[in-house]
Amino acid sequence: MPTPQEILTRLKSVKFPGFDRDIVSFNLIKDIEVSSAGVVVSMGPISSKPDLAEAVALAVKQAVEAMGGTGQVRVEVESAKPPPPSREEVMASRRGVPGVSHVIAVASGKGGVGKSTVAVNLALALAGMGLRIGLMDADVYGPSAAMMLGADAVQVTAQRRIVPLQRYGIRYVSMGLFVGDQAPVIWRGPMVTKLETEFLFNVEWGELDCLVLDLPPGTGDAQLTITQRVALDGGVIVTTPQEVALLDVRRGVTMFDEVQTPVLGIVENMSYYLCGNCGHRHQPFGVGGGARMAAELNLPLLGELPIVPALREGSDLARPLVASNPSHPISQQFRAIAEQLWQRINGATAPEHQALSHGDRTLGRN
Repeated sequence: MPTPQEILTRLKSVKFPGFDRDIVSFNLIKDIEVSSAGVVVSMGPISSKPDLAEAVALAVKQAVEAMGGTGQVRVEVESAKPPPPSREEVMASRRGVPGVSHVIAVASGKGGVGKSTVAVNLALALAGMGLRIGLMDADVYGPSAAMMLGADAVQVTAQRRIVPLQRYGIRYVSMGLFVGDQAPVIWRGPMVTKLETEFLFNVEWGELDCLVLDLPPGTGDAQLTITQRVALDGGVIVTTPQEVALLDVRRGVTMFDEVQTPVLGIVENMSYYLCGNCGHRHQPFGVGGGARMAAELNLPLLGELPIVPALREGSDLARPLVASNPSHPISQQFRAIAEQLWQRINGATAPEHQALSHGDRTLGRN
């Protein structure tokens, strides 16, 4: 009876079909068991093509039997893993939101970087291009859109579908519309998942060119639930310049990679502060972190937004800067970011139609 080492040496003569290398050099032999009952050769996955796998297994069996004195020879082959699904197959398995042409997710690896402020003003900037825009505030535990855009009583249709609020030419829903300002949201994962699904698929969004999703910060179950269930055109990651925030950018990019969703670019928020007294540009959170990270990850840096009191004040007063002062330099930066995103997801200029109440850009509710 030959030893396992002798059998392994013999198998070095078995070439992999189409190659000069043998199957041992390809690390296909995982184990060889010799006993009085015979020989069992265990092999790793050989090929996703059944005919090729069978041919290699037969060649192994014949090579061992030719040594003599082996008794019964069995070859056990581990099943080949199917190739990962293509981007097209992944998208086909996810649900589109009825009436919505494109969906963009705004994410951040950590909280405190101004993600919701960016999401709200980005949605308004897209609407300013004449697009029909919706905003879904998916941050269940820290909903901000209701405060930034205003909160009214939510209506429900006879079919128990949610009617989104409308203001500044966009439609929006937020958990903040359903709970009081002081009420904590103490929910477990399944309840959060159900609510996010309701916001996506049980809202009367109507016809939209783009739905902007303000994801919760981080890369946990809530974020994965959304990115795996809805057909996303891409994600935008918001960060600040300091290294501790940039570390989390990588996690955000990895999350989108895992669900085969392209990252459309990075927005660096709180890049600098321009002192009104001395005129100097101060950078309390570091310099150029977003640009370095974008270069490292081969992603576009969509914009670098400074710390501006008017941006914070507008959010606090439910008068977002892009809507209340479209000519402000920061509003123009948001417009530039919006145009880049629309170009990347649609490859075209904005349509000519007027979205919702774009003709009336007053500060009152639509």
